[in-house]
Amino acid sequence: MTVEQRKGLRASDGDRDRVLVRLHTAYAEGRLTEAELDERIDLALAARTDTDLAEVASDLPAAATAAPAGHGPAGRFQLAYKSGVRRTGRWRLPEKYTTVIYKGRSLLDLRAAELDGPVTTIRVLAYKSTVEVIVPPGVRVETGGMGVSADLHGAPGPDAPVVHIQGFAYKGAIEAKDRIRPA
Repeated sequence: MTVEQRKGLRASDGDRDRVLVRLHTAYAEGRLTEAELDERIDLALAARTDTDLAEVASDLPAAATAAPAGHGPAGRFQLAYKSGVRRTGRWRLPEKYTTVIYKGRSLLDLRAAELDGPVTTIRVLAYKSTVEVIVPPGVRVETGGMGVSADLHGAPGPDAPVVHIQGFAYKGAIEAKDRIRPA
């Protein structure tokens, strides 16, 4: 089917998902501000036709093919759709990081991560999902939002790095802790 033939067709959930990934990729690349991302997400979710949906991302580059694993920076965005995702080991955590988990599970292990700045903000959306954030001992953790809990031991020092977790969990949980529970 040509682009011309698709113009009046109703948009599917899959079409919306592809545009949402494209928007979040543009945000991670610094092409959109946080406010622009939020506005365009609302427009994408409300789009009725392919034409409406195409307009939401018309000024953004087409989705690129994925880079091979282990190449390039860590990025500022993580997404899991009906699956699980893990980020562990040595990796660079930017000052602002977003993770969106839909009907899945996520583990963000920061114990060996390199923090880009003294304050790191992690935004989490967990829809019918569990997100675990493991922090190294001595890190100050500040939480906010709905469905966010913290189980930390020991007091951070006065110059300790800060990890601020802003979250929203719907029928799920966002847990910040400094220990992994035994299986």
